[in-house]
Amino acid sequence: MSAIVRFAPSPTGTLHVGGARTALFNYLFAKQTGGQIFLRIEDTDRERSKPEFEQNILESLDWLGFKFDNSQPIRQSERTAIYREALEKLISNDTAYISKEEISDDKKRGEVIRLRNSGQKITFTDLIRGEISFDTTELGDFVIAKSLDEPLYHFAVVVDDWEMKVSHIIRGEDHISNTPRQILIQEALRASRPVYAHIPLILAPDRSKLSKRSGSAVSVTEYREQGFLPGALLNYLALLGWNPGTDQEIFSLDELIKQFSLTKIQKGGAIFNLEKLKWLNREHLKLAGDSIWENIFTVDWPSDLRARVIPIIRERVATLAEGESLIASGEYDYFRTAPTINRTLLKTPETLAKTIILLDALAETDFTAPQIKTVLWPYAEEAGRGAVLWPLRMALTGKDRSPDPFTVASILGKKETLSRLRQITNNVE
Repeated sequence: MSAIVRFAPSPTGTLHVGGARTALFNYLFAKQTGGQIFLRIEDTDRERSKPEFEQNILESLDWLGFKFDNSQPIRQSERTAIYREALEKLISNDTAYISKEEISDDKKRGEVIRLRNSGQKITFTDLIRGEISFDTTELGDFVIAKSLDEPLYHFAVVVDDWEMKVSHIIRGEDHISNTPRQILIQEALRASRPVYAHIPLILAPDRSKLSKRSGSAVSVTEYREQGFLPGALLNYLALLGWNPGTDQEIFSLDELIKQFSLTKIQKGGAIFNLEKLKWLNREHLKLAGDSIWENIFTVDWPSDLRARVIPIIRERVATLAEGESLIASGEYDYFRTAPTINRTLLKTPETLAKTIILLDALAETDFTAPQIKTVLWPYAEEAGRGAVLWPLRMALTGKDRSPDPFTVASILGKKETLSRLRQITNNVE
C-alpha cells in the first residue's frame, strides 16, 4: 500500500539527531511504498515553542535533503478552530466533559476538558515490537484540553493524524506509553487507527539516553558545523537500529530507499559511536566532488593549487572542519610560500645536487609523484633513503613531517621544486 506518514517535531529545541533519524525512517518508508510524508510542527506548548527553534528544524531538514509532500509545514497553532470543533463534538455526545477543578499551584479553580474513560483494555500491534496491551483503568478520565481553544498534545495529535489520513505512525519508543491515550481518543472520535511502529532510542556509549549530559553532540546543527556531510549523517543514522542484512555499510539516500525495511529494525537501543560516524563521513568525502572543499581555504590560495592540495587533505581528515583547521593552522603553507630552512636539519644537503639533476631530466608533463619516485628511488637505494629523501622533504616543506616528498614535489610542480632545491644548494655552497 502507499503509506501516508508524518514527521511531527516540537519547536522546543533544535533538531535532535534522534528526531532526524525518526524523520529518515518515515521518509524511507514513504518513498519505498510510493506514499507521502508530511511535515507537521507540533507547537501546542506555547510557552516553550520558539520561532528560532522551528527555523532550525526547517533548515536542518532541508540540509539533510528531505523533500516533504506539503510545501509549507502544518502548524498546530494555526488549527485551533479544527480542534475546537472536535472537542465540541465530544462534549455534545457526552464522550468528553468540562470539569471545574484546581488547575494551578495557587489553588485557583478553572475548567479543563476530560475524556470519559471506561477503563478498557487496549491492544495494538506494533510492527517492530509485536502485540502490546494496556489496561487504561489507571488513566482515569484524563485531560485532553485546557479549554476549547487549548487542546493538549494527545488530542491535537489524534485529530491531525485523522484529518491527514496518516496510515502509519513511526516514532521513538518513548511514545509507546502515549499510545493508549491516543487510541482512546481515536475511538471517541470514531477515527481509524493507524499502524504503529516504535523505533529504539539512540543511546550514549554508557547506554544512557543520548543528550548533552552524556557529553555528546546531539543536534543536527552541531554535526553540520563540525563538517559532517548530510549524506554521511543520514547513512549513519539509518544504521542506528536498522540492519540491511548484508555487509554493505555505505549507502546513498536512493539505496536506503530501496533496501529499507521496518521489519529489520531492532528492538534494543542503538549506541551512538562517533568514531563510526567519522569513518562513514570519511568514506562519503572520498566519493564527493572537490567543490565541497572550497570553503576550507582562505582567499589567498590560488584555485589551481587548491585543486592539487585537496587530495592530500581528503586522505587525512574525517570532516570538513578538520580540513579547515589544518589550513587555518598553516599546516600546508609551504605549498604557497617557500619555507625558511634550518640548514642544520638538512643533515645530508650534498645529495640535493644529484637530486636536482635527476628531477631536471623529467619533462614538465611527467612531473608526477609516481614518475618522480621512479627516477629518485634507485639513487635513494644507492646512497641511503634517509640521506636522499630527508633533505628533499626538508628543502621543500621545512617540516620533518609532511606528505611524502614525491607527492609534495608533484604538487609544487617542476619549476618551483627545482627553484627551492637550487636555492638551498647555492646557499650551502
